Amino acid sequence: MALYQATTSAPVNIAVIKYWGKRDTKLILPTNSSLSVTLDQDDLKATTTSQTDPSFSKDRLWLNGVEEEIKPGSRLATCFEEMRRLRRKVEQSQGEPAISQWFIHVASFNNFPTAAGLASSAAGFAALVSSIAALYKLPNSPSELSLIARQGSGSACRSLFGGFVAWQAGTATDGLDSYAVEVAPREHWPEISAVICVVSDHKKGTSSTAGMQRTVETSTLLQHRIKEVVPQRMTNITKAIKDRDFDTFARITMADSNSFHAVALDTEPPIFYMNDVSRAIVNLIVEYNRASTAAGGPLKAAYTYDAGPNAVIYALKEHIPEIVNLVSHYFPQAESARSPLGAEPLPAGFNANIIVKHDVGAVKNLILTRVGDGPRVLGAEASLLDKTGLPLSTSSS
Repeated sequence: MALYQATTSAPVNIAVIKYWGKRDTKLILPTNSSLSVTLDQDDLKATTTSQTDPSFSKDRLWLNGVEEEIKPGSRLATCFEEMRRLRRKVEQSQGEPAISQWFIHVASFNNFPTAAGLASSAAGFAALVSSIAALYKLPNSPSELSLIARQGSGSACRSLFGGFVAWQAGTATDGLDSYAVEVAPREHWPEISAVICVVSDHKKGTSSTAGMQRTVETSTLLQHRIKEVVPQRMTNITKAIKDRDFDTFARITMADSNSFHAVALDTEPPIFYMNDVSRAIVNLIVEYNRASTAAGGPLKAAYTYDAGPNAVIYALKEHIPEIVNLVSHYFPQAESARSPLGAEPLPAGFNANIIVKHDVGAVKNLILTRVGDGPRVLGAEASLLDKTGLPLSTSSS
């Protein structure tokens, strides 16, 4: 029986100021700071169980039931090594058992598509680090742990906090000043909600890692973004969050999404993460906001796209039903036969001819969520590993 075990879950985060480009590919040091909203784990999360026992013969990891190779020098191996280093400090200073010498078994499960532009690696590495931190009973702060999560997946460092999170780019060559900090907790602005339009759940053609490296090497727009655009936006959107100013938050969010995809397009050869459906959703949100402001109302929604075609639409909770109806009208859902999604009248003043109505399946499904909390330590009943250190789903086979 494994002597030591811990299970945690960690959230997805979706950036409103995008991270794109590394100045150090091994340490994953970004070319610019970024800022994200943590989404609710009740809807999107990675759950990870870590076990350590003297009987284990090597480090092993299973992702969604499939064993992954832990290659020497890989991001996974780096995370394991760094977590052991922190545990050794505890053992030396507090006389705790020397479990850092034992191998670790890890099982992780995502309740959403992996590598489809839904920040699966961010949640996964945040859950990995959180789980081993709980296993090792580490006293380190989320910001300190984010230094390690960052080396697994850059944006994972932001998933170690709930609410609104900044990843400070830093300037040090060793990366010790490149970590995540909380801008505001979820309780500060709980009305922030999101509609995720799943346009594709397929693995994307150009990975984020490969794409951003090509951009760093070839884009002329990137340097302007790094030096001029992002620093001012980080300042302005941080103030907007603290002031709960959705209008400014929305304008900056959409502008930065556009800027990121412009830089991808400025890469040689160009990278296309958005597709025709993605662009149609942009037009939809632009017209939705135009109709509102033309009538003297506020901006009601903000679109943003990571390195994939899926749209994330941020809005205040009060506008979510109207947005779901609008999206479902133009992108009918397969379940519409059972549910009247898209059947309500369009918003007043909305130009119904702004885009064509798409076929069922153009948007595969909608995920409704909201700003959420950081990693959670779960009970033994949530374990993904059995008492011999094998995944519960495969241990009997």
